[in-house]
Amino acid sequence: MITIEKLKAFGADTEDGLQRCMDDTDFYLMLVQSAVTDEQIIALEQQTAQKELDKAFETAHALKGIYANLSLTPLYDIVSGITESLRKKEDIDYSQKVSALKAKMAELIELDKQ
Repeated sequence: MITIEKLKAFGADTEDGLQRCMDDTDFYLMLVQSAVTDEQIIALEQQTAQKELDKAFETAHALKGIYANLSLTPLYDIVSGITESLRKKEDIDYSQKVSALKAKMAELIELDKQ
């Protein structure tokens, strides 16, 4: 089960995230849980691999918003860099950046199993 303490250890700014949720811990944790099960990272991986940069930008930008609103800083930091590269339509290999995002998400998912 994901807890505030585990999220803090992960690097999330839980104080900010809770503030955005009017200090409703259950609501905040429910939203974090929904982000943990989000499959948009897989879509982003496919879109970048297929060089669908406009679609990939939309996906990355949506993820950036989710992670920012939940103050999931470790995920936000990675996806923010991806978003900015896609905003500039940089035709680069995104696989390492997306792999880093997937690895960080795997860490968050693991918190739910502990």
